[in-house]
Amino acid sequence: MRHFIWLLIPAFLSVAAIGAEPPQQAAPAQNGENHPAWAFPVPDATQPEGAEVAGPRKLPDSTKSYTQKEIDDLGNPPDWYPSEHGDVPKIVSSGAANKGFACASCHLYSGHGHPESADLTGLSAGYLEQQMADFKSGDRIDPARMNTISQATSDDDAKAAAEWFAALKIGVWVKVTEAAMVPKTFVNGGRMRLPLPAGGTEPIGNRIIEVPQDPAKGTARDPHTGFIAYVPPGSIAKGEAIATTGGGKTISCTVCHGDGLKGFGDIPKLAGLHPLYIARQLFNFKAGTGKAAQAMQMEKVVENLTADDILNLAAYAASQVP
Repeated sequence: MRHFIWLLIPAFLSVAAIGAEPPQQAAPAQNGENHPAWAFPVPDATQPEGAEVAGPRKLPDSTKSYTQKEIDDLGNPPDWYPSEHGDVPKIVSSGAANKGFACASCHLYSGHGHPESADLTGLSAGYLEQQMADFKSGDRIDPARMNTISQATSDDDAKAAAEWFAALKIGVWVKVTEAAMVPKTFVNGGRMRLPLPAGGTEPIGNRIIEVPQDPAKGTARDPHTGFIAYVPPGSIAKGEAIATTGGGKTISCTVCHGDGLKGFGDIPKLAGLHPLYIARQLFNFKAGTGKAAQAMQMEKVVENLTADDILNLAAYAASQVP
């Protein structure tokens, strides 16, 4: 039974920072049910006018000031509230010397991260170390960032980062809201979805649309600003039915991840994670992209799930209090 605990593998899934250079390798193909565009966002070829922010930026209750170029520096991400955390390992604040990717550039100093990366809070240090090892060996695939980053990261640095993130406080970072209509959006250069500056709404369809609660603060990497995830009406209840009973298609998620999907020990929590991240991992398991033993076990767990099932599970899990 223990082999089925790996419903998700949230680890150091760093991706291109907001407004930073494009991924080193191509993003996954938008391949129907395996890689729907809503779950695997790629930057829009044409960015809307008015999306850029000029001049130095400030945040409430912070003495810091950064330009957008400084905010987008993958090797030196903004630390808006340094008094809120202890000493930071160099790998978190500055990255590996020969690659320049700092963990905090995508996962923030809060550890909660963005929809295009991952939430590391509430995960055990040993679990996070194992994910880095899997990225390094190639058993876990993230061609955009993490396979390269893990190769440049020493085992000691991976351990230091894992222990630091594991000690951070869990908080509610994503508000899940059922809605038939959602803001019209675009995907910026860092693969973050944002409302169009011109406004407007559109039907949600069979998608999850996740945007910052405050777009300006989100693009500034504010560790105090979370996200709103719009999900189709009825999706949370449908996801709950599958998560708690298996829905006749799989085993109950709660068997391994516990009531409320909060996880325990090295069993990862699912509650409160970015629903886009949850969906991507389930789609990847279904597509068989991972070769770690636990990922291969998950292929059987998800093999009968449809794209709608995955959307509903992601909506339900994200809606739970971590």
